Amino acid sequence: MSIEVISILLLFVSFFGLLAYGVPVAYSIGISTTLTILLNIAFLPGITTVAQRMTTGIDSFSLLAIPFFILAGELMNQGGVANRLINLAKSLVGRLPGGLAYVNTLAAMLFGAISGSAVAAASAIGSVMTEPMEEEGYPRPFSAALNITASTTGLLIPPSNVLIVYALASGGAASVASLFIAGYLPGILVGVVLMIVAAVIARKRKFRRGEQVALTQVWRNFRRAFFSLLMLVVIVGGIVAGIFTATEAAAIAVLYALVLGFAYGTISTDNLASIILSSARTTAVVMFLICTSMAMSWLFSFESIPQLMTNFLLDTVSNPILIFLLINLTLLVVGTFMDMTPAVLIFTPIFLPVVTQLGMHPVHFGIIMVLNLCIGLCTPPVGTILFVGSGVAKISVTKVIKPLLPFLAAMVGVLFLLTFWEGLALWLPRLFEVL
Repeated sequence: MSIEVISILLLFVSFFGLLAYGVPVAYSIGISTTLTILLNIAFLPGITTVAQRMTTGIDSFSLLAIPFFILAGELMNQGGVANRLINLAKSLVGRLPGGLAYVNTLAAMLFGAISGSAVAAASAIGSVMTEPMEEEGYPRPFSAALNITASTTGLLIPPSNVLIVYALASGGAASVASLFIAGYLPGILVGVVLMIVAAVIARKRKFRRGEQVALTQVWRNFRRAFFSLLMLVVIVGGIVAGIFTATEAAAIAVLYALVLGFAYGTISTDNLASIILSSARTTAVVMFLICTSMAMSWLFSFESIPQLMTNFLLDTVSNPILIFLLINLTLLVVGTFMDMTPAVLIFTPIFLPVVTQLGMHPVHFGIIMVLNLCIGLCTPPVGTILFVGSGVAKISVTKVIKPLLPFLAAMVGVLFLLTFWEGLALWLPRLFEVL
């Protein structure tokens, strides 16, 4: 057995073995990468290579957007934005049968898009909506399941940190601007499909309608939420118009959220330090995941794993549709036990050469990958949003699984529609000429 085969076996066996043993993902990636490089000590300078690749992996101007967007999300989370968006959603769709279910979904979509964080959306919207929904006769597991799945739409609708990570992992094949624009239609479609599923369940179980809201109240709620919604227009509009880069947009988002928080009176000099500290902790976790994943990605290239995978799939499976299905299935499984950021960084270099050889655009594949891994965030055993949403609703994960199934089935349906209809992802980028 050659040293190349032994290296690949050691890399994957040690990585999945450490994950199975309960070692955190970032440490599993770093340890397995280090062990494999040490095996190749005759060709590589050992530990020095790991440290070097981890450092150069995060030495990117584009990645500066991530800590800024994280801080902007924290500021918006503390800035009273969730209640304003919920009140706006109530006035728009609350009167419909099962109206609070639509309010939950729409508010999670809006807040997730503004904050760029599915965790923040699940926490903020879930903590506000769970009790009122229960008082109106909505089972707590149902509202938690809806909140969990709806919160993931913010990872598709820009600004989204994971789309920035994919742009980095693609090696420049997909720009941040094109990915941001491409995420709109799939993200909105996921939200609409979740509302349709909620509507069917609401009619079947005869959930209550909300109260009729006067047009004056709708206008009042819109005015209160206007400046929060304007943040999306400023950020994405500025990027598409070429006024500023994604990194500069992230810095503007921080300044905008800070001014908004002080204007609303929900952020003060007393709690600003704790907000910055919280965002710094989150940034440290994300960046450590990125730097270890970049080291592993470099090792993939050194061992020629992407080329081997491309040749294997193209030589053994002749049907492109079957290859796309296999890649989707693999990512669905990966998403159940691996966090989104390392999954994107590790599997993009492996699968992107395969799909591009079959004619799929890198931007199209990026949106497919993100939606695929969004489903993983909602599923056990490691689904981050599943545990956050269950914790906010104060119920066990096992009680959420059954009501979660129809929503997950709807997301999988959108995933396969997106896979075989490239226009869903590429129509808007082509329209704005950012491809």
